[in-house]
Amino acid sequence: MNARKAHDIWIEQCKAAQTIKTRFGVTAALKNRIEAVLSAKVIEQRRMLQTGLSKLTRFQGGARSKGAFGWGARGKVAAKYRNPDNPAETWAGRGLKPRWLAAAIKSGKKMDDFLIAAAPSSKANGRKKARKPRK
Repeated sequence: MNARKAHDIWIEQCKAAQTIKTRFGVTAALKNRIEAVLSAKVIEQRRMLQTGLSKLTRFQGGARSKGAFGWGARGKVAAKYRNPDNPAETWAGRGLKPRWLAAAIKSGKKMDDFLIAAAPSSKANGRKKARKPRK
């Protein structure tokens, strides 16, 4: 009689496991369908946004960089000053003065002593460049 009960319990456990597998298979299939629908919607939204953005950039005359709006990085500029002790150290004249230049000025040298010969003077004619009008 114990063997019969054990067999019945085993059959019930197998049936329960089979229903769990079936339910899991259904939920996995449902999950896959939901993911497919969501990814299709994301792709569609991305395409719509990209076409809208391309229309906007067409009206603005192309994509604008941060520098075009007057904020952010302006890009690389040619070096204006060079350290005579170490020619690899240069400075474009933007930002803080490098330590080697600050130390040399403190010791009595002038900034003009470190100018690179081919570097254009920033104060030509004593006037600033005129800005182009915005579009």
